[in-house]
Amino acid sequence: MMAELNADKIRRAAPGDVPACARVVHDWATQTDWMPDELPVDELAKLISDAFDSREMWVAGDPVDCYMSLDPAQNKIGALYCSRTGQGIGKRLVDKAKEGRNFLWLTTHRPNTAAQRFYRREGFEVTAEEPPVPPDTVPVYRMEWRA
Repeated sequence: MMAELNADKIRRAAPGDVPACARVVHDWATQTDWMPDELPVDELAKLISDAFDSREMWVAGDPVDCYMSLDPAQNKIGALYCSRTGQGIGKRLVDKAKEGRNFLWLTTHRPNTAAQRFYRREGFEVTAEEPPVPPDTVPVYRMEWRA
């Protein structure tokens, strides 16, 4: 029962969580047929680590299998990856990002229709189509939420 509770607990990420966050992103990319080859896990970990101090990073799972990165200066959800879907953890992470804010934005890959449906359920609307930002190569939609 305790392990079950810890698996769903959302908490602020610690620097020691960075490798697990990178693994979640990497695993998602390698399991997604329309996503080109992702950066190696160690390079993803370096990118996450480099941004760690300027972001709010949240994780869930024991071991970590859900990860969200929020840029508070831009009100931007920069990453939301969850190995376990359909369990409400992504919604709880988005709710965490909304706390104390009246505006958020994010980008989601154009082929990722499941993510777009999820974000629409959470009140986000597509406001623009944007070219990918390297190292990404897949076009994205900008989606915005207002309280």
